[in-house]
Amino acid sequence: MIRTLLVDDEPLIRAGLRFIIESAPDVEVVGEAEDGNQAVDAVRRLGPDVVLMDVRMPRYDGLAATGAIRRLARTPAVIILSTFDSDEHVFTALEAGACGFLLKDTSPHDLIQAIRLAHGGDSMLSPRITRRLIHRLTTDQPIRRRRDALARLETLTGREREVLVEVGLGRSNTEIAARLNMSEATVKSHISRLFVKLAVTNRVQVAIAAYRAGLVD
Repeated sequence: MIRTLLVDDEPLIRAGLRFIIESAPDVEVVGEAEDGNQAVDAVRRLGPDVVLMDVRMPRYDGLAATGAIRRLARTPAVIILSTFDSDEHVFTALEAGACGFLLKDTSPHDLIQAIRLAHGGDSMLSPRITRRLIHRLTTDQPIRRRRDALARLETLTGREREVLVEVGLGRSNTEIAARLNMSEATVKSHISRLFVKLAVTNRVQVAIAAYRAGLVD
């Protein structure tokens, strides 16, 4: 079972999310929190695999809580689930270590799929956010960003660069293994080394590095 923590200051939203999530046979809700402080404490106590995190909450918001959770010794995957899709929220969340950013109009099927992907080490973004993210990465100071991004890749091996491109194209570990003729365990090993060499914590940040370096259109 995938152990999930719900974080939202609206009880009705939490109840709706619980109803959706517990309809899946492989996902369970192990706890709830109504603000960022409670979320950090619940992660320490309950050890969830995935956290569904709202952005705007009183006292300690979801973006700050995401950063705090990702700095813990045992870090669950964090998916931001928000009504708001401002560029500032999206980039702050991803830089803090969130592995996904979904809008609250996401379908129940896609929400459950996002939880499964996050638990497996993959990522998921709402399509509208993905388009805006790509547009910003390819238009915001492209020459300087590309030069800086390429410099970050100097320590990568040829095989690691190939895996980097595949992650940037949004392919799963299974798809990468088939395309590059390697085992899934080897793919996971390469991705772990990418995390270390690029100083990132999830696949979304790896994909951003590929886009910024111009390796993926």
